[in-house]
Amino acid sequence: MSEPVLVVIWHSRTGASRAMAAQVAEGAGSRARLIAAADVVPEDLLAAGGYVFVCPENLATVSGMMKEMFDRCYYPVLGRIEGRAYATVIAAGSDGSGAQAQIDRIATGWRLKRVADPMIVNLQAQTPEEILAEKTVPRERLQECRDLGAAMGEGLSLGIF
Repeated sequence: MSEPVLVVIWHSRTGASRAMAAQVAEGAGSRARLIAAADVVPEDLLAAGGYVFVCPENLATVSGMMKEMFDRCYYPVLGRIEGRAYATVIAAGSDGSGAQAQIDRIATGWRLKRVADPMIVNLQAQTPEEILAEKTVPRERLQECRDLGAAMGEGLSLGIF
């Protein structure tokens, strides 16, 4: 296989999203390519059969770097990736639904197909110190990320999605 089936696009400020994205990619194995949001180009999206978007929720929306990736890549791939599979993993301090809704709106514009329930990992960071601190994701949540990657990679490889 010359191109990966699954592209895992991530942004992280405090380590949680980076750790979760790495587990998604590890679960998918050789069928995945892990790319930081700052490094994504439209060709990465065009070459993939599916996507997992992993980022923190910042101020009730996706992180700025993830939003910048969507802004930069949206129109160059519009009408060219319709029907492809996607899933999301959001690191949140308390809620996560704002970031989740924002990605879903973008995915609707691209006509992507959600193939897994949204995953929001609430890390309960509430004070400025907790919010800014490096995060440790609970082992069971990292396993869920790995399982998501395995399912996405296998489903795409078999043509289920």
